[in-house]
Formats: sequence, C-alpha cells, structure tokens
Amino acid sequence: MDQSLLERVNPVFNTAKMTVFQLASAGNQDAAAIAEKLNLTFEETQNSSSTTVSDEQMTTNVILVETRWRTCAAIAEETGCKTIVDLPCGYTPRAKEMSQRGIAYYGLDLPAAIGEAEPAILSLIDDDKRSLVHFCGVDATNGESLKAALKDAEGPLCITTEGLLMYFTDSEVGALCDNIRMILKEHGGCWVTADPEAGMQYIMTMQPIAGNRFMEIMMKSKTTAEDKSDVNVGSNALNVSPQGDVAQNMKKAMMFLAHHGLKAERMILAEHMPEINSLNQLTPEQAQAIRRNMQKCAYWKITAMDTDAQVDTADLKAENFDMQASVTNDTLSLRLQGRVDTLTAPKLLALFERAAAAYALSSVVIDCSALQYISSAGLRVLLIMKKGCPDGVTLTGINQVVKEILEQTGFDTILGIADSLS
Repeated sequence: MDQSLLERVNPVFNTAKMTVFQLASAGNQDAAAIAEKLNLTFEETQNSSSTTVSDEQMTTNVILVETRWRTCAAIAEETGCKTIVDLPCGYTPRAKEMSQRGIAYYGLDLPAAIGEAEPAILSLIDDDKRSLVHFCGVDATNGESLKAALKDAEGPLCITTEGLLMYFTDSEVGALCDNIRMILKEHGGCWVTADPEAGMQYIMTMQPIAGNRFMEIMMKSKTTAEDKSDVNVGSNALNVSPQGDVAQNMKKAMMFLAHHGLKAERMILAEHMPEINSLNQLTPEQAQAIRRNMQKCAYWKITAMDTDAQVDTADLKAENFDMQASVTNDTLSLRLQGRVDTLTAPKLLALFERAAAAYALSSVVIDCSALQYISSAGLRVLLIMKKGCPDGVTLTGINQVVKEILEQTGFDTILGIADSLS
C-alpha cells in the first residue's frame, strides 16, 4: 500500500524515529547506523511544529530512552523466554541484540514503520542469524493481526512494550490487554512494559537535572509527542498519573488490568537497571540522585490470570461457620455453612476483599443451602459485596428461616434470589 496513505492515517510511528535518534545519542552504534540509513536528523526527529528541544529536555529524553532500552532487555532476559515479541519494535536494533544471543525476535509495529525499519535493521544482522528475526505490520488493537503475526512463534513469549500505551485511549488499551491475554494464554510467557509508570520515571529523572522547572519541561515534551503523533498523550486507565494519590492511581491501573484477566508484578527499576552510559553526561550528584529516584519507579511484568481458581479459606473457618470459594471468570462463587453473625461476618468480608484484590469481580453467587442463620452484620457484608460488584449478589438455595430474614429486612428486593427452598 502507498506509504503516504499509511503515514497519514496514523502518524504516531514518527515518535519512534525520535526514539532511535535518542538511543544513538546515548552511544548505541547500531541505532546510529539505522538513523544514518534513514537519513534522520536532530531537527527532524526532536523538534516539532510548535516546539524546539532544549538541552535539558534532550538530556532527559536520552537517559530515559537508554534506561528503558537496557532495562527492558535485562528483564526480558531474566524471564528465560527464548522468543521476544517487541510491540512496537519501532526502528531500534533490538532484533540484532536478541538474535546474537540466539533468541527468536518478532518485531511488530504499524505497517508504515515496518516498511522503513525492516530493511534498515536487517542490514545490520549476520546472514546466519536472520532466520531468528521476523517483522510484521500489525495493529495492536486487532487481535487477529497479532495472532497471524505470531502463528509460528514458539512459546513461552516475552512481549515487551516501550512507549506505546501513552498514545492509546481507554478502549484501545483495553483491546490491547485482551489481545495480549489471548496471546499469553495460547503461548505462555509474560508482558514486560515500561509504560504504566513512565510519567513518574520522567519526573524522577528530570528533577535532578532541571530542578523546579521539571514540570515545564515535561509539558513541553508532551506537546512535542502530541505534535508528532497527532493524538492526546498520557491519559488512559493504564497510565499511572504522578499527580494526586499515586498509590490509588496505581491501584486503579492494576484493577484495569484485572478486569482484562491480567495481573502485574512491579519490577523496581533500580534493582534491574544496568549501567546507563548517558548518566555520564551529568554531574556525579545528579547521576546519583537519579539512580536513587529509580527506587521509586518500576516496570511491570504482567501475566494472565487463571480464570477458574479456588480461593483459600482455611484460615477463615470458625465454630459453627465454614465456607468454600472459587472464582470463574469474573464471578465469585461461595458456599456458606452454619451461621453468619457478628462473630463470623468479618471472616466473610475478609474473604470477599481477598478475592476482590486478586480478581476483577463483577458478581457474587452464594449457595445458601447449608446456611442456618444470617444476622444484620452478615446482611451488611452482603450489601458491601453488592456495592463492590457491578452485577450484584445472587443467593441460591435459601431455606425458610433465611428467606424470612431477607423479607423482614427488605433484602429480598435488594439482592438477587434464585432457587428458594420451601
């Protein structure tokens, strides 16, 4: 297809040219060779229609890109996966790096980027390693295109994502998460991404360099990215905002993943970050401050959740009370036995909160066939469950005693009732 049509439909790939030039500026000779083959210039890649990059901004960007490049590769290698899926691959030379180590490499990106990047990158790779390298044009929100691109990939896979999510809307991020879960369920492996905490990493890198001017420069970088990509940058459910309650923002991002059947482990950046050459451009005090700040930032290692799992309740048993719990897809299924009263209701609430923290629950179904009694404390827990689940709480198998309690308190109109016993 006409390259100009591909570029006009989705110009976001132009930001990848900015990245490879920054990696070259960090001293990566292969990135410099690619930039030369593509005739990339500082002005073309770093400035935009409304911004001119400052020395401080360029220094920060180079450090961030080199850190991301080296650390994601280090974490990917730690996973032990023998196949790397670079999504998006952009124009960087990771294919050469991985193929030299005997690791199969799949570089996936927009067709416009692949058309330019593939020949430039392949020219750097030895003939005997080229069979390990595969490039394919995809749309990350299109599961079928990803599935076709990886049809010959041997798992488990390590999918790496650097600098993609900031350009996506909530719906696009949701589609990407669904697609990655599909891939991981089929092939096994994990997804390593630097993106959720990218805003925090930028601030923690910029502060020692620019002091109180860090926010001004950060907003300028945001404008540059938006000019080049023609999209609004940085506002979706998987980007952890560094403003406000960061812990709560992170929890919301984790829950967004959970709603798409994924769970994340934070990989503290300072614990996985190799030596970063571009830090030598700074004073020793600035470099030390950035390394120290990286203790507060993390990349995320994401895996697929089990959709059918037992929830441990062994520590929640009590005299005259027992329960069994399992989660299937997004439904928590409970079987209650004995009495749910002031003494045992806290155990039921603890179980619900344990399951809600581990899974994205949309509903609760409770088998009450062995439930002898429920007090107002127990009903209060059921109400908490209902408020925490979009599709509410359904009770099955209730006996006459429990039925009368529900009717007297009005809970028979609040909760779903099914299969009542006479």
